[in-house]
Amino acid sequence: MVGVADTSSGNGYWIASATGVVAAWGDAQTLGGIPDPSAPIVAIAAAPAGQGYWLADAAGGVHAFGTAVYHGQVTFALDGPIVGMAADPATGGYWLLGGDGGVFSFDAPFYGSTGNIALNRPAVGMVSTPSGDGYRFVAADGGIFDFGSAGFYGSGVG
Repeated sequence: MVGVADTSSGNGYWIASATGVVAAWGDAQTLGGIPDPSAPIVAIAAAPAGQGYWLADAAGGVHAFGTAVYHGQVTFALDGPIVGMAADPATGGYWLLGGDGGVFSFDAPFYGSTGNIALNRPAVGMVSTPSGDGYRFVAADGGIFDFGSAGFYGSGVG
């Protein structure tokens, strides 16, 4: 399994696998998956409103299901794989996170990235702020990187 995303009610969730299978629990409806994806699925993010989600693959592809709206995907060769995804609750867009700390925005504001900084360990996941005016990501060593209004409250490094 590579990720979990809550329904808008908070009374259910979807769990995604690297092979493109999505399982629904609670009030989540089965909306589909990707049989034989061309690149491993690495993240799932719930659409900000309604019943839907996006799946992101390691090559930067994005696949929309249910009420999730497709806003684009990476269309160029990446230096490293995509490792995470977060939905923007303010715009309905989303961000993709590269293992190098690069952030790619799709109908969501860009608040910054560490794509030009050598991280000690690769980035592994990201979340947006509840308002959508920021995001943070975590690296494999527990380092936290905050952008926009996301506040820093400590890290797991050391």
